[in-house]
Amino acid sequence: MTLPSTVQLVEVGPRDGLQNQKQTIALAAKVQLIDDLADAGHTVIEAGSFVNPKWVPQMADSEQVFTGITRRAGVRYCALTPNLQGFERALAVGAEEVAIFAAASETFSHKNINCSVADSLQRYEKLMDAARQHNIAVRGYVSCVLGCPYEGDVAPMAVAEVTGKLLEMGCYEVSLGDTIGVGSAGGMQRLLSELLARFKPADLAVHCHDTYGQALSNILVALQHGIATVDTSVAGLGGCPYAPGASGNVATEDVVYMLHGMGIETGLDLDKLIAAGSRISATLGRENASAVARARLAYA
Repeated sequence: MTLPSTVQLVEVGPRDGLQNQKQTIALAAKVQLIDDLADAGHTVIEAGSFVNPKWVPQMADSEQVFTGITRRAGVRYCALTPNLQGFERALAVGAEEVAIFAAASETFSHKNINCSVADSLQRYEKLMDAARQHNIAVRGYVSCVLGCPYEGDVAPMAVAEVTGKLLEMGCYEVSLGDTIGVGSAGGMQRLLSELLARFKPADLAVHCHDTYGQALSNILVALQHGIATVDTSVAGLGGCPYAPGASGNVATEDVVYMLHGMGIETGLDLDKLIAAGSRISATLGRENASAVARARLAYA
C-alpha cells in the first residue's frame, strides 16, 4: 500500500504524558506546554482529562488549563472524559473534542475501571447522546491491543470487536493503544490485517508506547497499512505503570524526524518541538526521553 503523504500527529503529552508524574506540576507549566505545542504546529492537542481527581490528581486542574491556554485558530483542544459528568465539565470550558476509552482485555478492564468491557461501553451511551446534541466529536481509545499485563497476548479479534462497537456508537476514529509497549512489528501486522478486513484505515489511529523500543517500527507498519493518524507525546512524556522505569509514550520529536525523513508532511517544526520538550523536561527535572532531541541538543 502507498504510504500516506501527510500524517496527523495527535499530541497527548499534556494529558497522557503528565498524568502519571509524581510531583505536582504547576498550572502555568501545563499551560505553557500546550501553548508551546500549538506554536510548533500541532493542530490536535489532548489538553486534559475530566476524571475524578481522587483517581488522577495530576488532572484535577483541567478546567483551569482549558481556560488558561491561548486558543489558536485551527487547533482542536481535546479532553479525555470517562463519563457524562466529565463530558459536561469539558463542554463547560470549551473542549472541541472528547475521548472515551475501553480495553481489549477483560482483566485489564476490571483492574483499571472495575467493570467488564461490555459494561464500560454501555456507560458511554448517555455521553454519546450528549455529544451528538452538542455536535462534539468523540474519539475512541482501545487499550492493550498488542498485549495485556495480566492476560499476555491479546487476540486481534478481541480488538476488532471493541473497535467496531466504538465506531458503531459514533466515535469518528479509534486509536489503537499498545498500553504496555510490548508490541512488535509482526504483532502490529497481524492486528491490522484483522482490523482492515473490517474497517477503513481512516477509521483508525495508533498509540504506541516505547517500553521495548519498538514504537517506531510499529508506527511504520501502520503507515504501510495506510493509517495516517499517530498519537505521540513530546519528549516521550509518560510512563508505563506496569513496567517501572519504562519510557512510555513514543516521543513526538522521534516520530517527526522519521516521517520527515520519509518525505511525509506533518506541519510540525522539529526545532520548536525540541524546545518545547526541553522546557517541560527541565520543569519536571527529568531527562528528555526523545533520542532525536538528545542528539540535536548534544551537538547544538
